Amino acid sequence: MKRAGEVLSAILDERLLIKARGYSRLFAFWTEAVQKNGIAAAADHSRIKELDRGMLLVEADHPGWKQILQTKQGKLLNDFRRRFPEMDISGISLMLSRNEPQADTDNAEFAEEAANSEPAAAEQVAAIENVQNTDISGYDAIKDGSFKESLKRLEQSITDTKINK
Repeated sequence: MKRAGEVLSAILDERLLIKARGYSRLFAFWTEAVQKNGIAAAADHSRIKELDRGMLLVEADHPGWKQILQTKQGKLLNDFRRRFPEMDISGISLMLSRNEPQADTDNAEFAEEAANSEPAAAEQVAAIENVQNTDISGYDAIKDGSFKESLKRLEQSITDTKINK
């Protein structure tokens, strides 16, 4: 005859094992989900970091991959909800990895790889590069004239304050 502790331990171990298998399937499904949504190359540049209170936290290694994933975020969420209804996934949160910041040379590598992966990704890369290559900085980027003037006055006020101290 088994002791109560042994029975409870076996039950709890089995529940933990089932839960662990579910999480393992969830994390492994990422590659399938991005492939299904036409962005297979993103699987090499992103991963599920964790599932926290219904939010699927996904980490990308480059801002461009994050933007591409954002375009498919709703479809990815629906796929995860259908595949794992028991996990009550309420959303996907995309974030950049906390590794070393990407060098500018990585942008060319990102663009080449994404452009070669899928036609839709190539269009998205072109749009991202268009924004990144636009050389508008400072006040020239602001279209609203009154807002631009307000910011200039604020800057002058801060500069005057620093000089007077």
